[in-house]
Amino acid sequence: MKKVMPILASTLALTSFASVAQAQDWSTNESGLYVGGNYGYLKVDGDDDFDDNNDVWQGLIGYRFNQYMALEGGYTDFGSYGSDIANAETDGYSAAVKGILPLTESIEFFAKAGQVWYDTDYSVAGFKGSSDDEALFAGAGFNFKLSDQLLLNAQYTWYDADLSVDEAADDIENTDFDTNFNQASVGVEYRF
Repeated sequence: MKKVMPILASTLALTSFASVAQAQDWSTNESGLYVGGNYGYLKVDGDDDFDDNNDVWQGLIGYRFNQYMALEGGYTDFGSYGSDIANAETDGYSAAVKGILPLTESIEFFAKAGQVWYDTDYSVAGFKGSSDDEALFAGAGFNFKLSDQLLLNAQYTWYDADLSVDEAADDIENTDFDTNFNQASVGVEYRF
């Protein structure tokens, strides 16, 4: 399943490029509130034992000011990752600015950037602790219009996260681990 998600997201993205023929009028629901949810694949590119693959899920709420711009907030569960020696579990809240470009009658491209505030519970060689931090993130994807209010999306998001285990292990030489999160996901969006 973990290898299927990036393939599915890539296939949806390529399909959208093939159907880009004319600019579209997304005049219905140009502005207003929307909610959504995503499920996908997470690749944790971490130092030492924090390298891992995982499932990720996300809940979103946003407001479109017009057909080109929105503000979006969300909750993301990055799940558990790591090894028997060093492992962690992370979740967080995010805020982003989202730019939207209608491509066809049923497809739009979007890009977003923002900040995530995350909590991590970790265990390193039997020492346990937790840390709170914040990081920048950026992402891009495609919305596929199923109806005036319901959309399917495919997206990729990169988070520049750092994991600090200072509290748990004073005797470890380097207690800061660079742990970039790379998320490929599919989801739905409902516009009110």
